[in-house]
Amino acid sequence: MTSFWIALQFLTVLPIELKQIPTAKQNGQSVLFYPLVGLLIGLILFGLSILLVKVPIILVTAIILVIWIWLTGGLHLDGLADTADAWVGGFGDRERTLKIMKDPSCGPIGVLSLVIVCLLKFSALYVLLQQQLSAFLILIPMLGRSVPLFLFLTTRYVRENGLGRSMTDSIPKTVGWMVFVITLALLCAFKLIGLVALISFFLILVSLRFLFIKRIGGITGDTVGAAIELSETGLILTFVIAFFYI
Repeated sequence: MTSFWIALQFLTVLPIELKQIPTAKQNGQSVLFYPLVGLLIGLILFGLSILLVKVPIILVTAIILVIWIWLTGGLHLDGLADTADAWVGGFGDRERTLKIMKDPSCGPIGVLSLVIVCLLKFSALYVLLQQQLSAFLILIPMLGRSVPLFLFLTTRYVRENGLGRSMTDSIPKTVGWMVFVITLALLCAFKLIGLVALISFFLILVSLRFLFIKRIGGITGDTVGAAIELSETGLILTFVIAFFYI
């Protein structure tokens, strides 16, 4: 259970205290529990949508998005902003891109990326609630937290030191693939719309991986955070749009 508490502490702002410093093996195993942590986040968001069912949808949407960001401590949004700044400011150069990514300050491109993603998520969430599809809220954070699992299993971590390195080296690969496939398969519960969303989600994930490898030769913690945000946004947008066509 230690690995689960590590995942919960890392991915949320919940007050989890570990009795000892995690080992590299425990850090690697904790990635297996990322989708489960996402499920817990999704259940909280879904519970809010049920609890606030009598409140105007636009206000419920804002509350859900704010709680969603708060629960994760803005961790992945920070990664998105750093990655966006580095991608534009790096001018295609690997070392320059990695250097900008380590800069804690947020430039205009980073801010713009946050505004765009939050606006798209807000709009898609609003439609989701309006069309009484709030059950899909359970799966979105869960699928989003399967993104690190896929990237750590398939992609080199470019920085020699850091938490990401121990994760990629120590993650149980066979079990990891099983968890990833099962998590994605849950989208089939939404039948054809879920299948379309699954295909879109996977294509976005593979495309981001290709871009990361092409620019910096692998992944960093920031690019993983960016991939989570972009994949979640693409997933919810695809699901909502497909709903009106299928």
